[in-house]
Amino acid sequence: MSSSASLAGRRIWIAGIGGAGMSGYALLARAWGAEVAGWDRVETPYLRHLRDVAVEIAPEPPRPPSGWEVYVSTAFAGQIEGRPRADLLAELVSVQRAIVVAGAHGKTTTSAMIAFCLDRLGLDPAFLIGGDVPQLGGNARAGSGWLVVEGDESDRSVAALRPEIAVLLNVDLDHHTTFATRGELDVFFEDWLSGVPHVVRAEELEPVTLELAVPGEHNRRNAAAALAALELAGVARADAEAAIAEFRGAGRRLEPKGEAGGVTVLDSYAHHPAELAADLAAMRENGRVLALFQPHLYSRTLHLAHGFARALAAADAVCVTEIYPAREEPIPGVSGRLIVDELACVRPGMRIGWAPALEDAARIVAGWARAGDVVLTLGAGDVDRAAPLVLEALA
Repeated sequence: MSSSASLAGRRIWIAGIGGAGMSGYALLARAWGAEVAGWDRVETPYLRHLRDVAVEIAPEPPRPPSGWEVYVSTAFAGQIEGRPRADLLAELVSVQRAIVVAGAHGKTTTSAMIAFCLDRLGLDPAFLIGGDVPQLGGNARAGSGWLVVEGDESDRSVAALRPEIAVLLNVDLDHHTTFATRGELDVFFEDWLSGVPHVVRAEELEPVTLELAVPGEHNRRNAAAALAALELAGVARADAEAAIAEFRGAGRRLEPKGEAGGVTVLDSYAHHPAELAADLAAMRENGRVLALFQPHLYSRTLHLAHGFARALAAADAVCVTEIYPAREEPIPGVSGRLIVDELACVRPGMRIGWAPALEDAARIVAGWARAGDVVLTLGAGDVDRAAPLVLEALA
């Protein structure tokens, strides 16, 4: 049976269908023959790719239709009865030869690089990526070639995947409610990799030296991992290098948002100290760098406040907002102010702003900026709303 009919006759209902991951699963399941429907609380950009899928938008989840298979996003686990998203993703990965990219940092960009090269070389990839890739037309596609998947350790779902090729980019403790220690995370990844025929360990590779269209040492490392995976998939190195040089990035990964008053504004999904440090280093060659950072998750802020401060100290000025809670309940005494206080200790005299609301933070940073500066909006929440606000204030 071809992949295009592998789910024929199935009826799948998805809670949280508007997310970057679940929307992609819905697209593939529909393309591969299933009838698909779902629910989410709000409209999202990813839903525009699900034109023939019935999606209900409502504050509270409806009762799933009788007789349908129900899969639930991690964001709504415990609120709706159904199977975890990992079960659906594992089934999709089993349908075609798959490459899964995992690790703490760089998953979206590296997955996108691999899918982009396969696409440009005419190899018709399928892909499930945790962010929009403008050059590929979205975050997911149902092609007939290799299936490229961004794996996720935050809910341990990557452990259910059985690809032919796995890429482990790096190991860093980022999800403190899932893993208690770095050692536990190391064991988790090693157990998963033991069942994969071909493994790329990116930390053992040297960064590429070829010229890329995306900036930063971290992207040269991402490209090295992508090229190694492509070689394992049978792609000639020279062909892959020629293609990857044209890759211009994924959405919210140092994504240019505009320029006003001689100030360039970029947006990034960076939400861990290592990611902040990498993005700030990549922009350092372009003049003064002003950072607007929205912390993501109370648990992450509690455990990594000092690390965030050390990373942000590389900027010329920083404004921190209140924490974006996502799936977590507040922790007493934990707010974005923890990072502000740590930053004042790490770099005394630095220009630091504390603005709980994004709108106020955008006005503060715009007021600091002058021609030739770069403004970075950073975080995994809704901080991308700040970039147009900064540009408006600068105009």
